[in-house]
Amino acid sequence: MTDSIRSGCPINLTLEALGDRWSLLVIRDVMFGNRRHFRELLSRSEEGIASNILAARLKRLTEQGLLSRADDPTHKQKAIYSLTEKAIQLVPLIAQMGAWGRRYMPVTQELSIRAELLEEGGQPLWDEFMEDLRELHLGKPRTRKGPTVGERLHAAFLEAKGRQDAEPAARAKGKSA
Repeated sequence: MTDSIRSGCPINLTLEALGDRWSLLVIRDVMFGNRRHFRELLSRSEEGIASNILAARLKRLTEQGLLSRADDPTHKQKAIYSLTEKAIQLVPLIAQMGAWGRRYMPVTQELSIRAELLEEGGQPLWDEFMEDLRELHLGKPRTRKGPTVGERLHAAFLEAKGRQDAEPAARAKGKSA
């Protein structure tokens, strides 16, 4: 990181690395959505990130050692982005941010279900998730059997989304009866 820093305070330094509007959202999408290519990150962003901003954040996160970039062997012009150990260690911070957001912000059920499960699971679930991320992004061997934490979180998201999608239809059906 070549930018000058304001102070050696750990909170300040963390905010300088992650505190802009998009950096944590890009890490979130790689971490929870397994979005590893530029096009996936761009087109599947809930918040609608612009391509120039995404390119700048990917470059910055790579320079800061939070993401690694490798050529995609299936396509010459594609790159695969992976979390580094430094980014994987953000799981507890992201889980706590999600818990705070669920408590104090007007969240939707489908987009907050992962945060709810991570909060309920606490440190043991976070450790399991970090182990799964190490397998996926760093190639470490997995020591557990069964679905990964990411798979379980995604299944809960799909279930919550299904419930949310069904509610307006049920209300509309009730009004017409």
